[in-house]
Amino acid sequence: MSQTDAGWGAGPSARYETLADRFRPVFAEIRATAVERDRERRLPHAEIGWLREANFTTLRLSPEAGGHGASLPELFALLIELSAADSNVTNALRAHFGFTEDALCSSSPEWRAAWIEQIGAGKTIGSGVSETGPAKVGAFDTVVRRRDGRPVVDGRKFYTTGSLFADYIHLSAEDEAGGAVTAAVPVRAPGVTIVDDWDGFGQALTASGTATFEGVALDPALIKPDPARFPYAMAFFQLVHLATLAGIGRAAADDVARLVAERTRVYSHGNAGRTADDPQIQAVVGRVRANAYAAGATVLKAAEAVQRVHDAHQAGSNEAERQATLADVEVNQAVSVVTDLILSATTSLFDALGASAVKVGAGLDRYWRNARTIASHNPRIYRDRSVGSFAISGEAPPRQYRVGTA
Repeated sequence: MSQTDAGWGAGPSARYETLADRFRPVFAEIRATAVERDRERRLPHAEIGWLREANFTTLRLSPEAGGHGASLPELFALLIELSAADSNVTNALRAHFGFTEDALCSSSPEWRAAWIEQIGAGKTIGSGVSETGPAKVGAFDTVVRRRDGRPVVDGRKFYTTGSLFADYIHLSAEDEAGGAVTAAVPVRAPGVTIVDDWDGFGQALTASGTATFEGVALDPALIKPDPARFPYAMAFFQLVHLATLAGIGRAAADDVARLVAERTRVYSHGNAGRTADDPQIQAVVGRVRANAYAAGATVLKAAEAVQRVHDAHQAGSNEAERQATLADVEVNQAVSVVTDLILSATTSLFDALGASAVKVGAGLDRYWRNARTIASHNPRIYRDRSVGSFAISGEAPPRQYRVGTA
């Protein structure tokens, strides 16, 4: 069934349904075991493998490079659909799709060609950016040093989302002089240890745990010539989270509608002899679905702004900087709205059901747990403030930010 026929609205392009139909059977397989895997904490190794085999991980590459030439709005629409199947899987691939944008936008022809080839061959990349511990804001404790004339990595990363499933870790570090270093570290390199010790109550299957680097020898060719990220990185990574939230809302809406339709028990003080005919219950289901619809529409509108930055950058236009600022504003404006819509939807859905809806086997709690976890990644209060500052004085939102000690 198309998105339009399902009531979620038309996709972002005339060809979207044809593109999405390639992946919907895989999404359906992933969704079929989502509750069971969440309950058993079974990591989605197989599921990510299916997506790799279907060339989902090459979406943004040109057909000549082994991809589908997907636009950014098409990518985000597909991420919403994937998130409706299992939000953990989208989160686990977030760093990979970001690294793909890095490759496409790289100022180094050699780096760009090498990584487009690797991604086109099915290689995937996980995250190795964030750290916990005493590192100050703007600094990393992970260091690349020269030993016997060769770069060697030592350090520890947390929130290494997706790295346990990947071929490479996208590493952010410093050199001995405090300069920025970006590298792709093979996950099976001697000295690399990845542990699934993420213990959050949501998004438990993303492998967002610890990666340790102990004297890891780096091939110089794996060090990015320019450590800077692509110009729309902040907006892109936040929009992946928002697409994930929209997908969670869509799945929650589908589930509550199905469960109400199947429900045979009624309350004596209800409004109908059948739950599905009760207008108050119908209103709850309608509000959950409306929230999910609005969240998805907001994500796709913001994705258009991110596409404009990409296009301007690739064209070498002087407009790229201004478009990047405007994309950050649009995405930041979407953050609180989408967050509120989905947290509300994943809470209020229980009002349409009985006490049996809270049973572990139903798995409905995972929608709120996963949504709350994603919404906690980047404090939205700062997004609201930056939007307000832009509206009042025209001040641009921060292009990048770091977390650490003061």
